Amino acid sequence: MTPLLSVHDLRVGFGRKPQANEVVRGVSFDLADGETLAIVGESGSGKSVTALSINRLIDFGGGRITGGAMTLKRADGSLFDLMGATEPQLTGIRGAEIGMIFQEPMTSLNPVLTIGSQIEESFRLHRGLTGRQATAAAKDALDRVRIPDAARRLKYTPNQLSGGMLQRVMIAIALACNPRLLIADEPTTALDVTVQAQIMALLAELKRETGMSMIFITHDIGLVAGIADKVMVMQNGQAVEQGELNQILDRPRHPYTQHLLQDVPHFANGSAARVDGQRDKGEHMKPALKVNGLVVRFPLKSNFFSRASGAVHAVDGVDFDLMPGETLAIVGESGSGKSTTAKAVLGLVRSTRGSFSVGIRKASAAQSAKPVQMVFQNPYASLNPRLTIESILAEPVIATSGRVDAGTRARMASLLERVGLPANSLQRYPHEFSGGQRQRLCIARALMLNPSVVVLDEAVSALDVSVQAKVLELLVDLQREFGLAYLFISHDMAVVERIAHRIAVIYAGQIVEIGDAASVLSMPKHSYTKKLIAAVPTIDRRREHFEIDTRQVPSLVRPQGFEPAPARWEQFGGDHKARVEG
Repeated sequence: MTPLLSVHDLRVGFGRKPQANEVVRGVSFDLADGETLAIVGESGSGKSVTALSINRLIDFGGGRITGGAMTLKRADGSLFDLMGATEPQLTGIRGAEIGMIFQEPMTSLNPVLTIGSQIEESFRLHRGLTGRQATAAAKDALDRVRIPDAARRLKYTPNQLSGGMLQRVMIAIALACNPRLLIADEPTTALDVTVQAQIMALLAELKRETGMSMIFITHDIGLVAGIADKVMVMQNGQAVEQGELNQILDRPRHPYTQHLLQDVPHFANGSAARVDGQRDKGEHMKPALKVNGLVVRFPLKSNFFSRASGAVHAVDGVDFDLMPGETLAIVGESGSGKSTTAKAVLGLVRSTRGSFSVGIRKASAAQSAKPVQMVFQNPYASLNPRLTIESILAEPVIATSGRVDAGTRARMASLLERVGLPANSLQRYPHEFSGGQRQRLCIARALMLNPSVVVLDEAVSALDVSVQAKVLELLVDLQREFGLAYLFISHDMAVVERIAHRIAVIYAGQIVEIGDAASVLSMPKHSYTKKLIAAVPTIDRRREHFEIDTRQVPSLVRPQGFEPAPARWEQFGGDHKARVEG
């Protein structure tokens, strides 16, 4: 049978001499009707460039197809030459026959137009609908992707919807004209693990309903088990292995495929939780960080001069101890309050009430003037592109009235070596490093002042799985060497299992479960903890992978003067406890 899409010896280059700067080199594959192909690889492997070349969007991204052939089978059975098509011909194909979902919905949607007007555009362009017909079709599209209260949300602008909802809107737009091929380019990378599971479930269900074919682009091979029929693994612009899903996952041949599978965070329900370096629970030990009754609220006002009519209860009564040499993971979805808790501890957000204290770690080096340091999620945005690495590492020293002397430079060189970067990195700029190397630089900067506590806010979530594994290993080694206490903020239970000694699960601004990592992961007691664990991707095909859930995190907006009821806890042995629900 003639495949829906046939790609042969595709080559794509960039720059003035694209033949000499090829980033996709000789990629070939066929995609049958109703089939899903997962293209897997790390950043820079060429997978997204391959996807953008299929509908020729690469022409607008600075790339140029330098060779190969691509044909699309149309609904009437005729073959359409994608390589030789003119731009007007391609305009009729894009959206109507080939849909596209991009990674970041906030950059794909117009921030000043309503959701409804942006969905209606597809119906007007490809199906000639106008007025009430287009509005009704847009509402049906939102219903199709399981967005509740669709008629009201048509009037929303993108900033009024969560990341998961926005990605559903992007899927609605992509499927508006019932395309026979859907290209999904990293559609879940920026989403929480629970929202990711819902989007994956939605894509799988829509595929069954419509019979469409799909190309799913991802760097996480753990995601493909629940949706793919075939897998193509890319490295350095080439397809190094491709075949049926079971063949790739069970009997990988290429070393790079084996490497990717090995680095997937395999969730083992607590059996792989860290046990090394756990805190000494003796009474003589003082916490590196102690938080009592932390409350953070943001007042709501209709204008600058009016009184507050209510408040956003971002954090509501959080308590925990973090011991020296221990990693406490705070886990939850976006909006749960985990990052606000970390920022309050650092003084980046003013707390409404509560207290916290930091124990100063004894060390041969001078005690830190700033005993709590932070490593942020995005290494690209965390480093000043105009400064050399030497200037970047010197910043915290200068900010605490220190001097950049021979001792400071020696510490810079020592820390660079410790995080696996050469000493000559000091004279280089951030753009000369990869994402993983930049995050290592951020870690080195955080250690310049010899802190007692390092706050890691989603510090590995933006990294490829293999780079992520190396950074986690580095953090464990540094903790052993320097006796650091880590406050590790994350939404990914599989990553948390690799590094945490204890886990605090936060939901709607409150801790709902806390305890030893192995106990929390193997015997979760709160329903929200169970939901987070169930959403972890796995390459185990025996498990029901994804489940659609349209429930939203409850609103954190409360009327003026509202105070939550005191928490009731149930103990489950050791320091494992969970809030009583209901």
